Amino acid sequence: MTTKGKGRGFASMDKTKQRMIASKGGKAAHKKGTAHTWTSEEARRAGQLGGRARQKRIR
Repeated sequence: MTTKGKGRGFASMDKTKQRMIASKGGKAAHKKGTAHTWTSEEARRAGQLGGRARQKRIR
């Protein structure tokens, strides 16, 4: 594993460890009732924006 800087913090962790920690946060937010739930319209709009951003970087 190659790290930049001093190797501290979330970004320098192994990707699987990052996913595990993020998953725990998401589950806790849902259990608490503070997690965002996407409507189909919001998800559609977000997907379109992501595709546009990707196309701009490639060109």
